Order: sequence, then structure tokens, then C-alpha cells
Amino acid sequence: MLLVSKSVSDQVFPEPLTPAHRPAFIAMDDVSVNYGAAGSELALQEFSVRIKTGEFAAIVGPSGCGKSTFLKLASGLRFPTTGGVIVGDKEVAGPLKFVGMAFQNPALLPWRKCLENVMLPLEIVEPFRSRKRRDRELHRARATSQLRAVGLEDVADRYPWQLSGGMQQRVALCRAIVHDPRLLLLDETFSALDAFTREELWDVVQALWLERQFTAVLVTHDLTEAVYLADTIHVVSSRPGHIMHTEAIDLPRPRDPKLRFDPKFADIVLRLREKIAEARQ
Repeated sequence: MLLVSKSVSDQVFPEPLTPAHRPAFIAMDDVSVNYGAAGSELALQEFSVRIKTGEFAAIVGPSGCGKSTFLKLASGLRFPTTGGVIVGDKEVAGPLKFVGMAFQNPALLPWRKCLENVMLPLEIVEPFRSRKRRDRELHRARATSQLRAVGLEDVADRYPWQLSGGMQQRVALCRAIVHDPRLLLLDETFSALDAFTREELWDVVQALWLERQFTAVLVTHDLTEAVYLADTIHVVSSRPGHIMHTEAIDLPRPRDPKLRFDPKFADIVLRLREKIAEARQ
């Protein structure tokens, strides 16, 4: 069980698969997406990317470049205008049930206590939904265990408005992974938090990912965040977006906060910043 009170570097995690032994979990080939009347606005064009099973990937780029459109494609909430999208070895044909999502706004239901918010996916996602009445106590225990894993067992009976922003975001993360998704999508999840809380949650997410070994994709404007969390960072061009640069992050796991002050870390951030500047031109 994950213990967030310990330093990430002190915890023992399963040995992750090496990149060479990971098949692609997300594969997009020459994808284009049109919005607007009669498809007048092109969001993505010839967008191709591979994200491997169990990988932690990050998508960065200028505002409006199509990063959120990528997440909609990966979750099955939108279909490409042209091109192919394969997730989990199957072409995407609708919303995917094995996906967990966490957003900038925790979007917790204010009339439900924290434990009940975490249990929400177990009420609507199969196979949990069909066993909702029979296994309700098991589902409660599962959600409680998840809150305990991020240090929030004591707030299970509180309402979201009684929690700080960082605590609400932890609850949202619990909700996103309580049903053991194979894919976790993070859409600017930490951007609204203060710096200290944001960095603390980076370690929470890293520890969850190292323990569960799901595939994760982070969309962010924060290059330090991307380098700290990701195995691979994909830089998207200005709209219409396409992948203009891919950076493999060769830094040890688990990553410790002190690593952010390492010259090698700073060099990667600077190189990515230069690529973003190119993307804006």
C-alpha cells in the first residue's frame, strides 16, 4: 500500500518495464480534427504519436495547440476527422471505460461526502456497476483504502467544501483510479494549486503510477512538472497541432524533489522551453 508520508525515494516499488519491452498502448496515425461550421477550424493535422503500455507521457505546447483535443481522442470522447486512433489494441469507437481522468477543477459533487465522491466510478463503470448493491461494502472498503493511500482516510465523511484545494485534488485523483483504470489522463490537474501543494501532489501521482503501473498521460504548461513526472515528453506545434519534437527523459526513478536542482534536469527544461518557443513561431 502506498504511504505518502514517506519520501518517494524511500519507498519500494515494482520494477517497471523497460521501454524496449512495452507495446504501444495509444497509437495515433496522421490524425486530423476539424471544429467549427463545416469543419472550418483545424485543431490537429497529421498528428501521429505512440505512447507505450505503462509509460508516463506528457504533452506540452502553446495554448490552443490541441492538447485537450488529444485527450478527447484518447478517451473516446471525440473521433478524428481523418486518421486512426487505437487505444489498448482496439480502434476507438466510443467512450472508453478503462480510462480515469483528473482535471484542473476537481469537479467533486458538493452534495456527496468525499468517500461517496471516490465511489462514483464504482457506481457507473462495469463490472462494478452491476455488482453495486451486492458489493457496496466492498466498494466502500476499496474507496476507503484509496483515500488511506493518499493520506486522507480521516476526511472520508467530510464534504468537498470543507477541504483545501490540494485535499480536493487528492480526492479527485482517488476517484480517477479507484476502478483500476488502465489509462490515467491528467488535464492540467495541478495548475490551480499553490507551488508547494502542486509539488507535493507530483510525488503522490508518481508513487501511485509506480505502484499501479498504469499508462499515464499528462497535459501541462509546466515544463518542470513534465520533466519531473514523465518518461517521454511530446511537444505539439501551434494550431493545427502536430508532434514537432519528442524528448525521452533519462532520469532515475523514483524521482526525488532534489533532482529538480540537478543541472541535467535544468538542461532538459531549457531545451524544451526552446522547442516551445519554436512552436509559437
